[in-house]
Amino acid sequence: MIVPLARKTLLHEWRRFLPAVVAVAFSGLLLLVQAALVLGIFGSAAVYIDASRGELWVGHPNTRTVEQGRPMPLDTEVWLRLDPAVDRVEAFNWMEGDWRSRAEQGAITLYVSGVDTSADALLFARVLPAPLRARLDQPDSVIVDESDLGKLGIAVGDRPRINGHTVQVVGTMSGLRTLGGVNVLSSLETAAQLQPAGPSDERAMYYVVKLRDPAQLPAAWARLEAAGRLHGFAVWPSKVFAKRATDYWLFETGAGLGVLFMAVVVSLVGAIITSQTLMGAVAGSATEYAALQALGIGVPTLRGVVLEQAAWIGSVGLVLGGLGAAAALRLAQHYHVPVAVEGWALLGCAALVLAISMISGWAAVRALRSADPASLLR
Repeated sequence: MIVPLARKTLLHEWRRFLPAVVAVAFSGLLLLVQAALVLGIFGSAAVYIDASRGELWVGHPNTRTVEQGRPMPLDTEVWLRLDPAVDRVEAFNWMEGDWRSRAEQGAITLYVSGVDTSADALLFARVLPAPLRARLDQPDSVIVDESDLGKLGIAVGDRPRINGHTVQVVGTMSGLRTLGGVNVLSSLETAAQLQPAGPSDERAMYYVVKLRDPAQLPAAWARLEAAGRLHGFAVWPSKVFAKRATDYWLFETGAGLGVLFMAVVVSLVGAIITSQTLMGAVAGSATEYAALQALGIGVPTLRGVVLEQAAWIGSVGLVLGGLGAAAALRLAQHYHVPVAVEGWALLGCAALVLAISMISGWAAVRALRSADPASLLR
């Protein structure tokens, strides 16, 4: 009897329960959008790693994120190539640059990534097509993210200056945006010309390693780690280094902690609003619940009805919130806002929304106290 009664009450008194559904839906929308923004914005800290192929990254010891890289000893590449599991070693030069396109615009700080221009190169292989990469063979050429053209005040073919050196924009692509700055791609040779220390500094910031057989990753990692302790470099599997970079920005910076705090606030506000609206709906049905008690239906059964209503409200609100979040995320992608959706995040948000609804249901159960059969005699 519990389930039909809960459903029929919701359908018959839908106007009374509508505010609770809207509150749950809005909470779900905010949680889903916040989760997508967190994953997109802070996940972009690992764009260099996620957009590249290769099983291992090699850098300076204690590096937490790509932006903290430091030049490594010149013999690092030799020690990497000596390992029998290594198939390819590719250098990656990363540096900050000072961008000037027009005198009236002023300087813009950006990040220059010097990469191999071979068609089968590892760095940015997932987002940079081989024909576009080949344009970097032209001396002093760079590629920028298409969403940053307006910010940089340039168009393809323009000749801005980076660190006082004139370059030419030979193309645009999508997938370069990262946390905290503008990314620019160049060849290793062009990047050497742009270094503040000049082209004489041949040290690389990172190396990306491709193994002959990815199944050899654990053994190769252990061997190269041991070599790194002796020769001044550290080695991380690509997924480990990507998570390391994301976690640094998410948990060790004020921006990440601020976003997490906002997620907690959204959850609390959603729980409070939903519980109040649901309590109001239950209190408004006090006469009906009192009549049911007079007919011999116990309080535990009525408590089950309220909790069943809370579950339905949470489910319907979750669906509506999901549809709204999908529309909001599609709009965000259209305007190049970094968002990302992962299965575990969707499940986590769904579980949290349903938990908010059920907690609100338990809070609304208190309103049954006013459903006294004796009140029917007044």
